[in-house]
Amino acid sequence: MQSNLPKLDAHIIGEGQDLILLHGWGVNSAVFHPLQTALSEYRVHYVDLPGFGNSKENSGDISAWAAQLSAQLPKNAIWLGWSLGGLVASQIAINHPESVKALITVASSPCFMAQEAKTDSEQVTWPGIAPKVLAQFSTQLNVNLAKTVERFLAIQAMGSDSAKDDIVTIKKLVLAKPLPSQSVLDQGLSMLRTVDLRDQLHLIEQPWLRIWGKCDSLVPKKIPTILPQVTNTTDVIHNKASHAPFISHPQAFLDELLPWIKKQAT
Repeated sequence: MQSNLPKLDAHIIGEGQDLILLHGWGVNSAVFHPLQTALSEYRVHYVDLPGFGNSKENSGDISAWAAQLSAQLPKNAIWLGWSLGGLVASQIAINHPESVKALITVASSPCFMAQEAKTDSEQVTWPGIAPKVLAQFSTQLNVNLAKTVERFLAIQAMGSDSAKDDIVTIKKLVLAKPLPSQSVLDQGLSMLRTVDLRDQLHLIEQPWLRIWGKCDSLVPKKIPTILPQVTNTTDVIHNKASHAPFISHPQAFLDELLPWIKKQAT
């Protein structure tokens, strides 16, 4: 561990293959609490991203976050990243491949912001979050921090068949730790708005499981159909799930996740 880097908070449970979980924007590692029992045969690192939960802030860009996480967490681990955490985990797989034995991204896009076609001949725009939606979140952070995070959590549960219960569950878990500062939330939104890893995905050579929710309002269902399909990737789409399938449909999520992890861990 490098002492000159801000300290990460990671709650470690179990023994065996290292499995690192990275949460999404506005929350912290407590959001993965429902998975603890099912993952008990692994050495699971429940990590608070920089500035979230109990981790110290790192004001650098996503590459600085990737460098910090790879320096302070085990090498040759299986990394699971949800939403923004998936973007960070993907950056780690690209920049620090020795850290990543296998990669799992959940409801995560290599480019979260919707993009217009670059040329007249390019017919397909990149689906994602409308720029005005992220701009509204950024503005509202300055007005009411807690309310903005609460609204974002509500959006994450939209579309699932148990949305109301999901929101209650997620809120309870998030409140188990302190809310991030306004500057950290704005930093995370900036990453969602500006980071685009599409041209670097070919650098990810590790086994890669990509889990999607068909009802996701933040990562449109079209994205897995237009991403490169290569031999190291496996796509799983949960037809009734939204942005947090491990909250809304935990058993279906685990039925796909656990056999894949077991295969990579051997």
